[in-house]
Amino acid sequence: MADFGVAVVGAGSIAAAHLDAYAAQPGVRVTAVCDRHPERAERLAARYGVEAVHSSLTATLTDERIGAVSICTGNDSHADLAVEALEAGRHVLVEKPLSTTLEAALRVESAARTAGRVVQMGFVRRFSGNVRTLKRFVDAGDLGPVYYARAANLRRAGHPGGWYGDRERSGGGPLIDIGSHVLDLCWYLMGRPEPVTVSGNTYHRLGERTGIGPARYRATDTGRAGAVEDLANALVRFDNGASLLLEASYSLHAPADELRVSVHGELGGADVEPELRISTERHGTLVNLVPQIDSRTFDAADGFRAEVANFARACLGEEPALAPVHDGVQVTRMVTGIYASAAQGAELTLPPLPG
Repeated sequence: MADFGVAVVGAGSIAAAHLDAYAAQPGVRVTAVCDRHPERAERLAARYGVEAVHSSLTATLTDERIGAVSICTGNDSHADLAVEALEAGRHVLVEKPLSTTLEAALRVESAARTAGRVVQMGFVRRFSGNVRTLKRFVDAGDLGPVYYARAANLRRAGHPGGWYGDRERSGGGPLIDIGSHVLDLCWYLMGRPEPVTVSGNTYHRLGERTGIGPARYRATDTGRAGAVEDLANALVRFDNGASLLLEASYSLHAPADELRVSVHGELGGADVEPELRISTERHGTLVNLVPQIDSRTFDAADGFRAEVANFARACLGEEPALAPVHDGVQVTRMVTGIYASAAQGAELTLPPLPG
């Protein structure tokens, strides 16, 4: 792979995962770190030996060596930064969510189409080894048509605080944050059917519960607290008759945190989290298959390395992006639709996409 320059925009905790992944990718070099807080960008750049530091994306994009940017900032800035980078002719890897509104997500997709550049969504769970293995079984038809999926990402006391609790910056609580990861994963394994209706509920009962939950969940940024939900649940229906049941919480009186992702087809089903297992029938017998792979659970470092490798090859025209911008639009469409359904207390038909 030819030497390819990348700028990392945003110097928060997720940026380190991107920098580690780029460091493992031959032919890719991070040449700049950008953050509106220069001291934070300087610390991160020094840690990884990155030569240039900037406090704005505009200044960063004056460097012609940079062919792509990784956007690792707060949710409310993703769309504007992505559009600016695309209009400057750069490829974009953007952390989820693509945007906090469907309108802004569509603006990114339009800018990518006009610029002829790649936008890769940061749906990192798609890239982990357990998911890549299961996807081969799904694509080969071993599960048959997948008609039902269940996803839960539940924390009993895991509100990050900081800007995550500020709805104007975050766009919401656990649904848009940890819920969108497992929502996307189910939808991806189902074959990305067209969503048509959503029915959602949100609850604001327990709050941040500061000091109770594990420190690993706490945000590094500060921010004013806002009205984000403790818990969300939803039912999504698709045009092929399939359905998806989703739960996500920051605060919930439960015995333990829970991460569960399952898909069910006419010939078999599978749990991909908490551990990859495939269930089917053979010769009149119920059978559980346990794939013999390096990791049957989500491996974040492996996922980020695979995500960055796919992004780099997509930028060079060597393969398609595994999580393209349209998928970010569709997940934003479902998430914002669930919030709207919860606010109205009714099932909603999702608005059609333009074109």
